[in-house]
Amino acid sequence: MEEVHGIVIVGAGICGLATALALHRKGIPSLVLEKSDTLRTDGGSISIQANGWRVLEQLGIAAELRETATLITEIHDVWQQEQGNKSAVIPVRGELRWLKRKDLIETMAMNIPPGAIRFNCHVAALHPANLGNHGAVLTTLDGGIIRAKVLIGCDGSNSVVAKYLGLSPAIPAPCMLLRGFTRYPNGHPFRTQFLRLKYKDFFLGRAPMTNNLVNFFVAIWHPSATSADATKDARAMKDFVLEKLKDQCSNEIVEMARDMDPESLILLRRAWYRPPWQVMFSSFRKGTVMVAGDAMHVMGNYIGQGGSAALEDALVLARSLSRAAAESGGGGGSYELCGKKISAAIGEYVRERRLRVVRLSLETFALGTLMGTKSLLTKLACFAIVALLGTNSNEHANYDCDHL
Repeated sequence: MEEVHGIVIVGAGICGLATALALHRKGIPSLVLEKSDTLRTDGGSISIQANGWRVLEQLGIAAELRETATLITEIHDVWQQEQGNKSAVIPVRGELRWLKRKDLIETMAMNIPPGAIRFNCHVAALHPANLGNHGAVLTTLDGGIIRAKVLIGCDGSNSVVAKYLGLSPAIPAPCMLLRGFTRYPNGHPFRTQFLRLKYKDFFLGRAPMTNNLVNFFVAIWHPSATSADATKDARAMKDFVLEKLKDQCSNEIVEMARDMDPESLILLRRAWYRPPWQVMFSSFRKGTVMVAGDAMHVMGNYIGQGGSAALEDALVLARSLSRAAAESGGGGGSYELCGKKISAAIGEYVRERRLRVVRLSLETFALGTLMGTKSLLTKLACFAIVALLGTNSNEHANYDCDHL
């Protein structure tokens, strides 16, 4: 049977749930479609910077989440160079914490009305709704048909909604990532410092999450040179990483990698991104169909803004739709969608977000290229971009997308 809904969100990840929660806070109902049979709480940890915490405040869940994570007060950078290591300690301006992705996902889901998330609902195809270029018709794998007046694609880097809009596929980065947790039953000695170590062919990070839990990750450049045996699973990659660390890192780092919780290990064989020129010129909407989060601007982990940027998207989109609803005379349970006003609101959302996510994509692209390239000319160009945008001082975290 065909169903008709006002707002449908594809994907119950960070962006999808944040969008549903933001709409709920404004009294606007939505339906979230999730292909998994339960919440996807895997993924280890996620860094939330000051701009992301501002959004969580607006969503009403910041205080609860702060109880689960340590406040990071400084960043210690160490860069390996032929003439000796270069080191710098940078105070963190604003709020930076590493959350368990599970805590973030579950907290948002608990604040959304029961029944707003539909599991085991895998969108197989999209078709125009033939309603004056407004909405879309979704076909699910089990044969269901859902007509959405407004459709929001929050379905990640391999987004079915992005494909419907004609966006180019995301590009794989020449990088492989291993991450996990190391537990310290008697407490760790790292205080509130985020450590970043850059070596010739890998990048390592260590961030305290609580007094007893530390997030640890290693990015390997040019993974094509890594043996197939080392990349077959996370535990094999851990053994490979340990061998690399033994030759170049302190015993403290080696022990932390060795003691990573096997159940927490995650191996990302490929990291995906949209290059800044694609983010600048792509069409992120068609009528009342649009994308947000990674479906819109998937980026590497180099500046840690993927999650916070997705939260920004959710707030700005919900605010724009709420204004359109108010202008249409709707609101709360009597919410009605006026096609022209909703379309204008979506255009406003895309315009407001584009320059912001272009800048983040450019920063991420420049920093990732800087870490992986061997070309001196390319390095100089990337250094210039990073310096101009204030990447080293985390200027990107000072952004405020205002109230919901």
